[in-house]
Amino acid sequence: MHLDDVHSPEQLRGMSRAELEDLAAQIRSRIIGTVAQNGGHLASNLGTVELTIALHRVFDFSTDKLIFDVGHQSYTHKLLTGREDRFDTLRQFGGLAGFPRREESVYDAFDTGHASTAISAAAGLARARDLLGDTYHVVSVVGDGALTGGMCYEALNDAGSNNLRMIIVLNDNGMSISRNVGAISGYLTRMRAGKGWFDVKRVISEGLKRAPVGGEALYRLFHRFKDSLRNIFVQDRFFDSLNVHYLGPVDGNDISGLERLFRKAKELDETVLIHAVTRKGSGYSQAEDHPSRLHGTPPFNVETGEPLSPAAAGMSETAGDELLRLAQTDRRVAAVTAAMTSGTGLKRFAREMPDRLFDVGIAEEHAVTMAAGLAAGGMRPFVAVYDTFLQRAFDQILHDVCLQRLPVCFLIDRAGLSEDGVTHHGIYGISYLSQIPGLTVLCASSRAELRAMMRFALRRDGPVAIRYNKADLSGNEDDTEPPEYRAAWRRLRGGEDAAILATGSIVYECLNAAEALRGKGIDCAVYNASCVSPLDEETLSAISLPLITVEEGALKGGFGSLVAAFRADRGLPAPALSLGLTGLCSTQGSRNAQLEAYGLDAASIARRILEWRKSQ
Repeated sequence: MHLDDVHSPEQLRGMSRAELEDLAAQIRSRIIGTVAQNGGHLASNLGTVELTIALHRVFDFSTDKLIFDVGHQSYTHKLLTGREDRFDTLRQFGGLAGFPRREESVYDAFDTGHASTAISAAAGLARARDLLGDTYHVVSVVGDGALTGGMCYEALNDAGSNNLRMIIVLNDNGMSISRNVGAISGYLTRMRAGKGWFDVKRVISEGLKRAPVGGEALYRLFHRFKDSLRNIFVQDRFFDSLNVHYLGPVDGNDISGLERLFRKAKELDETVLIHAVTRKGSGYSQAEDHPSRLHGTPPFNVETGEPLSPAAAGMSETAGDELLRLAQTDRRVAAVTAAMTSGTGLKRFAREMPDRLFDVGIAEEHAVTMAAGLAAGGMRPFVAVYDTFLQRAFDQILHDVCLQRLPVCFLIDRAGLSEDGVTHHGIYGISYLSQIPGLTVLCASSRAELRAMMRFALRRDGPVAIRYNKADLSGNEDDTEPPEYRAAWRRLRGGEDAAILATGSIVYECLNAAEALRGKGIDCAVYNASCVSPLDEETLSAISLPLITVEEGALKGGFGSLVAAFRADRGLPAPALSLGLTGLCSTQGSRNAQLEAYGLDAASIARRILEWRKSQ
């Protein structure tokens, strides 16, 4: 059967093994081709093709519930659940999301995008089922990388101690985005070493069934005692101690073996964990050889695995390189990240100063408090993290860093709209960080400004947060020594009709908008409002022109509202116009497409200012 003809998972149940293997090959080809065109998560999806097929053959997820942790391995699931004809719109504006979305399909039981949440969600669904008298199965697919996050252990402890009927499929490929870290990774490595058990089991089972005398009886006897025999190869104590029934390890690319364990798990009235050993990038040599680089990738050449467009020097790499320079001259400087060494530009730092890079796994709360401990001990830690993931550690920023006025610097990458959509937009940073007393919040608009801000942070004796977009949006290639940064705004161009106050990633859109408006007879000054907490009170009080604030972030509690509150306190006119983001901004796609849709590209900013001007 051709993939184009699969419109429902029900069709899988009548397929032969040969047909399933052919379907798996077609799915891999379709995923590789689509991600090569659109960008997306590649290696993680290629490793779970057979696993997903087996799940859909054993369970009926139109009623049973399937939850993917993170969801960056759900492409096969989308292809098998009626979305094949729209798969070419994956991660495009207005197209299919790169993660599960309840609004997309009845087969998507829970929206995901951040790690370590699936077991908790599954526990909730299992309890809802029992309370409402339903009988469906609840299955969560959790990567071993997610087990570096504390929520998984809270959920495992809860589910096991309460004997919740639910199934956890541990997709163990030895990686999250980069190589996994921590004690649990070592534990799973030892468990994974026992995968020789499924080779032994297969040989014994097949041999007994072929025995000329008493083969069937011997086969049944072997299966009665195989769990005890398995313990010679696989000795699980951790999951047993949590009262979680462990099954495995099983070859995660063996559909038949997976199906047998899934059917066994369906019969058990308790919390079950199935340990499936997969290979990240399976079936595509480039992804197998470079699973970190092809975890999340821009459009690429299928033959070489290389990006179609050479990556320009971006803000992430700038942050990593500058941090290395600072560390080379100041032995107090250390880097902390939460499973994002590569994504935050720290690969070179990790190679050259491994003793001062601390990757704590997917554990942002621990990363922040551990950094606070480093600072209390005399170090100067820089915590590199995506804006969307730092949200998890709000209490730790407030309680463990800022209340003690500790010199921790937060390097907050991916500030602004994300091509991955609603779960990854970094648009709330100003809103929540500016509420924290004693935290200096800066927004960098260029590589040179980012480097200067990092040096500023190192000179300060208190906490600093620096937010920046992934790409360098300034349009220049300024690699010169940055000037010393002061927490003050800079006027980038003069004007007599209005003053545009722009912060961070939107600054250069505003400069382009001002140029467009000049051609229409409107002369706008543009200020780079790089420090949003505290505001540059001197500059803000002195501007007598009508104010227009622009930010690539949430308006509610954002930069514009901070400016309005300050002006109101001093009896000064509020901003005449505040441009930013409202609502959930649930779309994905290129940043340019999203800016245009939300009225924040240069042309839209100019149009909205022109409309305001005409209304006066």
